[in-house]
Amino acid sequence: MTWSPYYTGDGIPRDVQLAPPPPWRTFPRRAMAKEFQPPAGLVESVNAALHLRRPLLVTGPAGSGKSTVVEQVASELKLGSVLRWHITSRSTLNDALYRYDALGRIHAQRLGQAGGVDDIAPFMQLGPLGTALLPAQQPRALLIDEVDKSDLDLPSDLLDVLERGEYEIPELARYQDDLVCVRQWGGEEYHAIERGRVRCTQFPFIVMTSNGERDFPAAFLRRCIRYTMPPPTAPLLRQMIMAHLQIDSEEHGTVRDLVEEFVARLDGGDSLAIDQLLNAVHVMSGIAAPGDNRRQNVVDLIMRELSRA
Repeated sequence: MTWSPYYTGDGIPRDVQLAPPPPWRTFPRRAMAKEFQPPAGLVESVNAALHLRRPLLVTGPAGSGKSTVVEQVASELKLGSVLRWHITSRSTLNDALYRYDALGRIHAQRLGQAGGVDDIAPFMQLGPLGTALLPAQQPRALLIDEVDKSDLDLPSDLLDVLERGEYEIPELARYQDDLVCVRQWGGEEYHAIERGRVRCTQFPFIVMTSNGERDFPAAFLRRCIRYTMPPPTAPLLRQMIMAHLQIDSEEHGTVRDLVEEFVARLDGGDSLAIDQLLNAVHVMSGIAAPGDNRRQNVVDLIMRELSRA
């Protein structure tokens, strides 16, 4: 069962059992590596980035599967868990390299914790980019998501680190001990850093995503392998629906109509995301899908144009 009027608006308490969520809304979140269908040219772009040890910059509209690329590559090549750095307008390079809680350390010193021993390690953690650049036997996988949301200077700030594959933590370079074990991003593993210097031995596989909302400096672009997600076509959408929901849209009239409507609206200039179509298909293909009198209202609600409030 996909659709049911759990909420009726009558204010009467009742026991309800929610239907299972869509596969992409189960928690803890699982990687969609097996379901992802790489469009033409993406495989070659990924392999070029791997051969050249360059970041892959993937541009495309929201919901087109850009961030899933790194999950599939990491799964196929056994690169381990994907490190993630989600960019906002306040993101800085230092935050991605390491986090240092100076105030917490000062507070601990005043309280005389740890028997008066001044230990910097508990107040420092490597960020996602800093962890990806640690020495390793094989490359780590890193997603830098929505890099076009960053401050104007961030792409330029990344250049030196991505070119040299190393960085310094000044607080550790000045610290009294030569070796400090610092916690890595996304887990409880630690790495011993010598004199505050981190140098990668295997350049990470980095996927940077962009919604195409801004231009990047030429110096930044020439250091990347670039790929633009193609506009979704009906055959590609049918493949995605089959991969995610195991529904053959050619044999399901309602789903076929949704695909045709989605493509027609894109061709007409509407801004829509593929996950909106998947949401609509999930609802409309269920046993208890809305009836004819409510069908279009629910479809319009789910597939509302994105460029308007």
